[in-house]
Parts: sequence; structure tokens; C-alpha cells
Amino acid sequence: MNQQLDLKSKNFYSSISNSFDSSSTFIDNMKLPVHRWFRFSAGFSAQWVETIINHFKDQRETIVLDPFAGSGTTLLVSEKLGVQCFGIEAHPFVARIARSKLLYQTDVDDYLKHITKVIKRAENLQACIDTYPKLIHQCFSISSLESLDRFRQAWEELADDSSQSQLVWLTLVSILRHVSYAGTAPWQYILPNKKKQSFLEPMSAFRLMSEIIATDIRIVGKMAASTATLIQSDARTCQGIPDNFANLVITSPPYANNYDYADATRLEMCFMKEISGWSDLQSTVRQYLIRSCSQHVTNKNVNFDEILASPELDPLKPSIIATCHQLFQERNLHGGKKNYHLMIACYFLDMSRVWTALRRVCKTPATVCFVIGDSAPYGVYIPVIEWMATLAEAAGFTSFEFEKIRDRNVKWKNRKHRVPLCEGRLWVRG
Repeated sequence: MNQQLDLKSKNFYSSISNSFDSSSTFIDNMKLPVHRWFRFSAGFSAQWVETIINHFKDQRETIVLDPFAGSGTTLLVSEKLGVQCFGIEAHPFVARIARSKLLYQTDVDDYLKHITKVIKRAENLQACIDTYPKLIHQCFSISSLESLDRFRQAWEELADDSSQSQLVWLTLVSILRHVSYAGTAPWQYILPNKKKQSFLEPMSAFRLMSEIIATDIRIVGKMAASTATLIQSDARTCQGIPDNFANLVITSPPYANNYDYADATRLEMCFMKEISGWSDLQSTVRQYLIRSCSQHVTNKNVNFDEILASPELDPLKPSIIATCHQLFQERNLHGGKKNYHLMIACYFLDMSRVWTALRRVCKTPATVCFVIGDSAPYGVYIPVIEWMATLAEAAGFTSFEFEKIRDRNVKWKNRKHRVPLCEGRLWVRG
């Protein structure tokens, strides 16, 4: 297996790594117009994406694909640079957020008029908060929830198919965590039992967010040089993407670290009454996602032996079989008895299908960049980077290189295990 890219590219990737220490996180995007409209922790730096795309488009015509589009970072950057781009997002609510962000070319006056209509309509509505899920009552004061409910009712009554209506929806959704007195974990899990020191009043938050969106529209609304396309679909098939379409893939797949991506927007979905609670996430969201968390897989919906026998996992055998059986034994030593053995088996089966789908939709040659990290559930090390590269080669790609960005799990306090981990970029070509 060829593990090195050409020297020119290798030097370029290294210089990018040194310039963007936080490029694997979303944090820098909160300073950027449009990107900052909704914070999605499972993301990466828009400035880093811009540098990568500029490098490639200076050398050749570039067509970009992001099969895990999230809240739209790659798509927004591609529009700015005038590069054709398709994105795939499976999480229905996150896909709607991304689509809303892509509406930044909406006429700012039309948007502000719709904001004013919603505010005026809300003033004349009676709040009805009794039907909200328990989580919502745990996260907002009565007065804040009543005010938010009037905004929600007003938006629903005035909702249409216009871009300004969808942007008002995003305005409301994006202020919920600023108004809530509940804490938020680093990866956006809502923490009802942890109270924040300060939070915003709903009307102030709504007006402030509308001003931010209006300002950003004025700044970048006329700057788009192309139109990106977002498809709510499945990266395991890339349905909706033509064969031999893209020559540059920039993405970050779910990590195999038991993070429940479905749960990331539970607060917002409960408030908008799309779900009544955590138990609804399986049918409304989780069923569409890569199986990267133990909540997604149970003995009732996964046949362990059948998964491991799948021919798509042949490139990883016998290593993956031994690792999964080790996880099965390890679970009996822990109180939670989490199904990490099922999670890892299903995760790599899903990712094998992603690589096969990417080979179909990528030109030859193409460059694929996966921002990924390894993991160690129950302290059992999973060689994610090595296995990803192996699956990519089995799908038909020809070379790879891993560029480490940072070490993880190096501060041992309160950690469940002491296995050193890392995060970085897997560059694949072919």
C-alpha cells in the first residue's frame, strides 16, 4: 500500500496544519458571517476549507463533495469561491439548518419585514406551554418559555415557502440555548441539571440574532460566485450524486466514539415539537445515521455474527473480529454494559459502504480528506485511521497519508481510560 502522497502535496498539507491549529473544530467559524448563525460542534474550520479548495482550484477545475455536510461549512465556502459543490446530510434537522444557512442571499429587507410580522403577531397570541415535553420545562423559565412559545406560534401561522420565512425559523432555533438556563456539554448535549450563570431574555435574543443575520446578509449576500446543492441523503449510498462527479472530497465523518449525533439537537427538536423526547430520536433521526453510538445498536436490531460475516468487512479481518470480541468480553466488566462491540462492527460496515459509494461518485484521480480521530471504548484501542485507509484502498483508492493535528485524551483527570488518542486528516488519492 502506498502510504505517501507526493512531496509537494505533503509539504502543503504540513503548512496548512501549522497554520490552523483549531482547523478540526467549529470554534473559529463562530467569528465568520453566516457560519455563526448556528453552532454545530461536529464541524471544522471554514478558513481551512477555503485554503484547501483554493489550492486545488488553482491547479485544475475543482468539483467538491461533502458526504457529511453537517451545518454546511464546505458548501458555504464553495459558494464563496465559485466552486461547484454538492453536500449530503442525513440528520433531517441539521440538514434543514444547513439549507437555511444557504439562504443568505435572501433580500435583507424581506427578511426583516418577516421578523417584524412575527414579533407583532406574537404580541397578540396566548402562550400555551403545557404541551411541551418535559425537557423543555426543565430548560426554560416559565416567562421565557411563554415568550418563546408565542414566537413559535407566530412563525407557524405566518410560515410559507419563502426564504425569509425559513430564515426566521433559523433565527428562533438559534436563540434557544442562549435563552435557556440549562447548561450545555462541550459536544452540545443539553444538561438540564446544570444551571448557567447568565442567559438572555427571549425578545432581546430574537432581535439580536435577527440583527446578526441581517448584517451578515448585507456583508456576503451578493458575494456568492456559485450555488451549492444540499441533498438529504445517506453517505453510505451517495444517492443523488452522479457517477464520476467530484475530484475533491472534504468531510468529517462521525467518530467511532459513542457520540450520539441524533441527540445534538434534541432541545431544538423538542421545542419545535418534532419529537416528544429522547425515545423519539431512534425513529426520527438515528435510523438515518452512521452507527457510531451504542444507543443506535442493540441485540434486538443487530445480529452480531451476521455483521462480522459481511464481505464488506473482509479487508479488516481478522483484526476487527478479535477487537469486537474483546469489547464483548470487556462490557461484562462495566456497569453500563454498553454495546461497543456492536457499535464498532456496525460503524466500520457503514464506513466500508461510504468508501464504496465515494469511489463511485469520485473522478479518477480524486483527493479525499477525512477529518477523523481514533477511539478506545472501554479502553480497547480501535485503529480507526489504519482501518479507514484499508477500507479506502479496498474500495479502489490507491494511496493515503495521515496528518496528525492534535493529541487527545492526554489529560487523565476524570477520564474513563488512559489510552492516548489523536485527531487528524486522512488524505486519500486515487
